[in-house]
Amino acid sequence: MSTPQVASVDELFEPTHLHLVEEDEATDVVAAIYADYRSRFGRPHVPGILKCFATHPPLLEQMLALASSLLFVDGHLDRRTKEMIAMHVSALNACSYCLDSHASFLHQQGGSDELLLAIFTGNTAHRAIDSKDRFLLNFVAKVTDESYKVCTVDIQSLEAAGWHQQQIAETIHITAQFACFNRVANAFGLPSQHLFRHDLTQISSAKENT
Repeated sequence: MSTPQVASVDELFEPTHLHLVEEDEATDVVAAIYADYRSRFGRPHVPGILKCFATHPPLLEQMLALASSLLFVDGHLDRRTKEMIAMHVSALNACSYCLDSHASFLHQQGGSDELLLAIFTGNTAHRAIDSKDRFLLNFVAKVTDESYKVCTVDIQSLEAAGWHQQQIAETIHITAQFACFNRVANAFGLPSQHLFRHDLTQISSAKENT
């Protein structure tokens, strides 16, 4: 898998491919949803992905509800596992915007430098990923790249590794949702948010020299 290139600081100021609904121009329903997002998630600004969805306000409302009820909460899967999935799918889809964001979130959920680097480079065989998680991430890759090949044997293998069917179903939902996010972010031309400050290249070099 090729490693996605994260946008430089200068690229943050380049225009996106399509116009986004910025906070200072949002009106009515969109302005209310933006305000609700800032209040609910405690962030001073609305992220670019929501500005993409705001071009169709009903979609923005539904996507924010989905994020609140499925992605950014513990469910059948805990937040750490969900962020591993989000980062892995974003790496597979070469989405710098989502990869950077969810590397940051995974780090906040206790993900080590080794784990982040392994997912960033697609090395699911790395010792930082335990056997149970490895089965799940390899399944995530199959759903991302070859969903039509998923079969009963895949589900049975996951169950044997310790994942129950509700967790597997949630994995599929989150994987598919991030495929959507990645494609929207890439097609709109969203650059990296530079939320994750660790230099993964330096981490890699340091590990090779120890």
